[in-house]
Parts: sequence; C-alpha cells; structure tokens
Amino acid sequence: MVDERTGKAGVVMGHEGPYVQLRPPRGGTEWDVPPEALRLPTQAEDLSAKVSMVNAASLGNGRCGL
Repeated sequence: MVDERTGKAGVVMGHEGPYVQLRPPRGGTEWDVPPEALRLPTQAEDLSAKVSMVNAASLGNGRCGL
C-alpha cells in the first residue's frame, strides 16, 4: 500500500484502533496511516517494492515477503 500523505510504500502489518500499520518493504519501523490515506500502489511502485524486498533478502537480512 502507499501512504498518500508521504508517497511512501509499505507492507501492511496490521491495524491498531483506527489506523493501519505499514512497514517499509526492506524492513524498519512501522508507522500508522489512517485508512482514508491509503491507496494501492501503481505497477511501478509495486515492482520497485518487490525488487527492494528481494535485494534486502539477498543481502542477508532474511526478509522476503513475496
């Protein structure tokens, strides 16, 4: 998903109260996003996030959610 407020893409990790938690594709700190500020990624954004996740996994952090 993409946080329209910042333009940052993230993986949905869950929800807490009225917010959805996103985490950067390569891992990191989650952030809260109101549901109305979320949108589906474009094909280019989706591909970029997937490539980032695969690259991170190949560098040894072991995270790959594809």
